[in-house]
Amino acid sequence: MCIRSRETRAELRGGGRRGGVALAWLVTAALVGCRGEGGGAGLLAGAVEIDGSSTVFPVTEAVAEEFQAGNPDVRVTVGLSGTGGGFKRFCGGETDVSNASRPITDAERGQCGQAGIEFVELPVAWDGLSVVVNPSNAFVQCLAVEELKRIWEPESRVRTWRDVRSEWSAEEIKLYGPGTDSGTFDYFTEVVVGEARRSRPDYQASEDDNVLVQGVAGDRYALGYFGYAYYAENTDILKLAAVDGGQGCVLPSTETISSGTYAHLSRPLFIYVKRGALERPEVRAFVQFYMEQAPSLVPATGYLPLGSEQYRENLARVAAAAPASR
Repeated sequence: MCIRSRETRAELRGGGRRGGVALAWLVTAALVGCRGEGGGAGLLAGAVEIDGSSTVFPVTEAVAEEFQAGNPDVRVTVGLSGTGGGFKRFCGGETDVSNASRPITDAERGQCGQAGIEFVELPVAWDGLSVVVNPSNAFVQCLAVEELKRIWEPESRVRTWRDVRSEWSAEEIKLYGPGTDSGTFDYFTEVVVGEARRSRPDYQASEDDNVLVQGVAGDRYALGYFGYAYYAENTDILKLAAVDGGQGCVLPSTETISSGTYAHLSRPLFIYVKRGALERPEVRAFVQFYMEQAPSLVPATGYLPLGSEQYRENLARVAAAAPASR
């Protein structure tokens, strides 16, 4: 008899709603007496170590769960250090795969190069970064990019909602956003403020988007931003604010993100894979499985899959980096 103990995606991501969110999830299949049920010579075994973006986490975690269902002797761990924190570990030789909600920077490339770490960049999904408020906030329906800039820029004098628009409430805005190790922080500040990493410091920050969800959900006058998947998982406790980038107010959705209508805050998501790690059968199999299953698994996480051609190109990159015969 084979007994598997496997936490579901809903249980893992629902952890934030219950208030007990860990900075790293261990996504494993614990087996008792399973060798007689498909375990034998030739079965993949080993470990795949992953860390990085909390935005990309739901996709990688979904892939890890499905991969381990068919490969119970491979232990996959997925951390939540943020894009920057993930690259620090990746370029330090600690991980095999790094989740990233932005492309690797020149400085990070240099760190990897100095450590002799070569990698393959693989886009995996599309995200529409979402601006959210508390559902009890009736007056905020849409925010212009310029208004968001005035709220979030380092020298901001905005303290209340009335400072944004005179007809809005005089209540203080409570701000929630990603920490400075987050690729979402980098992207939002570059697009909205005008320069990456320039932001007012007086806000509640976390690398874990579930913490931000809870913050906005628990504060009537809150404002926050994070990846669309975390809104999609929490539509009952969050309210989307449309964004006006000059062409009118647009809400992020699968339709507006895929069509390019939600232009200002749409972006690709990535994983980075160490070339050396691809020499190991379990890592190579996991990454190949990721690219093959992403079209069906990505939509369930709240993001949008890439075109099939892009996933085929990714598989070709993986094959070129570490041929199975090597």
